[in-house]
Amino acid sequence: MNFDSLPFTLRQMQYALAVAETLNFRRAAERCAVAQPSLSSQLAALEEALGVQLFERSHGGVRLTPAGGPLLARMRQIAAASRELTLEAAAFRDPFAGSLRLGVIPTLAPYLLPFLVPSLREAFPNLMPLWTEDRTDTLVAALQRGELEGAMLALEADLGDLVTHALGRDPFLLCLPTSHPLAASSAPLRVEKLEDERLLLLEDGHCLRNQALSACGTTRIEELGYRATSLPTLVQMVASGAGITLLPQLAAATEASRAQVILRPLAKPVPYRTLALVWRRGCYAEQALRRIAEVSSRTFQAHESFPKA
Repeated sequence: MNFDSLPFTLRQMQYALAVAETLNFRRAAERCAVAQPSLSSQLAALEEALGVQLFERSHGGVRLTPAGGPLLARMRQIAAASRELTLEAAAFRDPFAGSLRLGVIPTLAPYLLPFLVPSLREAFPNLMPLWTEDRTDTLVAALQRGELEGAMLALEADLGDLVTHALGRDPFLLCLPTSHPLAASSAPLRVEKLEDERLLLLEDGHCLRNQALSACGTTRIEELGYRATSLPTLVQMVASGAGITLLPQLAAATEASRAQVILRPLAKPVPYRTLALVWRRGCYAEQALRRIAEVSSRTFQAHESFPKA
């Protein structure tokens, strides 16, 4: 390739992406820490080099042209690859220094991070994990686009061809209102005994919803129309007597302490979800991610809230 023939620069593409995200030249210039006339002239040079107009400029604002949409999407990929190149070079210098972008699902984050983050800080004092909390499908897409290096989620979800490192099993517990007939005993309960019970679940999009349904197997259970947005809301609905639910053990003690509910173990074979750290194949940070997975697994197994083998 004749690199001298490239008619535009990475900096010009970064300016274009800033305008696309803000739809405002002044705010884009502020974000890029340049004067607005300089940003405008560089964008004009980029459009001239490409031979197409990327933006429509008017008193009403800025909008993308038909060519701007797909071309800026490609520039976004190039910018992400450039950032990964920089990070990969840093990882060769020291894979356990700098920042690392990690995702975590909402049914793990508030129960996992408070005790995991200190362990990671102790094990990797020069590494700064930057956590993003979101649903599994959103995190998987971010991993595949190179916007995250790794994510902590459940293996039972659809993860495509991501590399997975299992951290441990998180069994399900039955969560009942205190007035429920099944709350009178603390003995492990067979899932079949839940026949015709009213089951409360998270809203569509949460992988825990599908895992809870799978745990019930072929047992005939009435799934209520209400869909909770979070585990705290779900448990409060159980406390009100609206129904019952299944909670992962990692979250159960915390949520049960905030509501008038009873937790009851399920009989063997106990349904569970498998917690894991995942990343895309060929990720520059794989060495660091494998070590983080090892430390995380040991931390989980040692923590009082995590199920013991």
